[in-house]
Amino acid sequence: QVQLVESGGGLVQPGESVRLSCAASGFTFSSVAMNWYRQAPGKERELVAHISNTGRSTDYADSVKGRFNISRDNAKNTVYLQMNSLKPEDTAVYYCNARLWQLSRGTTDYWGQGTQVTVSS
Repeated sequence: QVQLVESGGGLVQPGESVRLSCAASGFTFSSVAMNWYRQAPGKERELVAHISNTGRSTDYADSVKGRFNISRDNAKNTVYLQMNSLKPEDTAVYYCNARLWQLSRGTTDYWGQGTQVTVSS
């Protein structure tokens, strides 16, 4: 079965950095593009970063562009989110996402359990 497990969150001061990790299993990781989403209380879940299956293409939300970097290590079945120059508004639960397509059912979203990132002084 598909499994995504995030780690690396915690309490961070504004301006500092954190690296999140997402360990994936249960599918051919190297064939699947990956995403990081985040959700703050009372807000909708938003796409933060996207990376193609090879890692050659990435995309970011405007709010994090220039500060965050998504990467992956296909040999380790792991996707990362390097978060720099953190701001209080980055406070959220961060989720790893894999969007898989199957002929029998179309697209299916898989999510990790989430990891809390709190940016506060």
